[in-house]
Amino acid sequence: MTAGWAKERAALLPILERFAVPRSATLVVHSAIAPLSRQGFRAEAMIETLLDYLAGGNLFMPTMTWRTVTLDNPHWDEMATPSHTGVLTEIFRTRYAVARSIHPTHSVAGSGPAAPLLLSRHHIDTTPVSGNSPYGLMRDYDAYVLMIGVGLECCTAIHLPEEMINVELYVRPPEQAELYHCRDRAGVVHEVRTRRHPRLDRDFPQFAAPLAERGLLESGAIHGCPYTIVALRDLLRHVFTALIDNPCATLRQPQAAVV
Repeated sequence: MTAGWAKERAALLPILERFAVPRSATLVVHSAIAPLSRQGFRAEAMIETLLDYLAGGNLFMPTMTWRTVTLDNPHWDEMATPSHTGVLTEIFRTRYAVARSIHPTHSVAGSGPAAPLLLSRHHIDTTPVSGNSPYGLMRDYDAYVLMIGVGLECCTAIHLPEEMINVELYVRPPEQAELYHCRDRAGVVHEVRTRRHPRLDRDFPQFAAPLAERGLLESGAIHGCPYTIVALRDLLRHVFTALIDNPCATLRQPQAAVV
């Protein structure tokens, strides 16, 4: 335990403890920490605080590259291709993660005993967040999602029920699959075909209030920076139910006219 983590520990540990996240849990962290960085929070100390808490568990962060790895630049490298999902993810990927899933657009980096398994099959399917993605494989784990500086609008796991319930709407058709060359840390190049998500007007934050009303989601602020925490199984159960009832449920619904 490092004294230099004091500020970060005081901010993060109460969230995990209050939400009763087990130390053996699997935690996915989405982040935008610029507001905290300006107040002296250090990315390394935040990561080490989380890893210390999860001493018997696993920590994952998205390391997406869909903006930079395109058909004009169809090469992805597990070790060399940077994440564009925030400084916390890039520091975690390069200094702490033991593995990164092989995927040209939606890769995930992870640390912990389950990381190699959960990150091993992402390149098998042709959709970004399939049952073989880390998010799909985590459904059998005691997993939680922590959003720091962002809300559910950035929660990648919500794409899993979209793809499973209404793939024709939420993923481009098979004939539009794109071929990428993905090099893993051992130097093996995998040919990965993926069908990107089309641009749709999604409304993921709509799911926060119903979960919070049932005590299944907590939101607050860390020195003015918003956070949200939810168990993955509760979030997915709620979204699956909504999509089964209405296959367009994750999209922004037209507002009723005010009379």
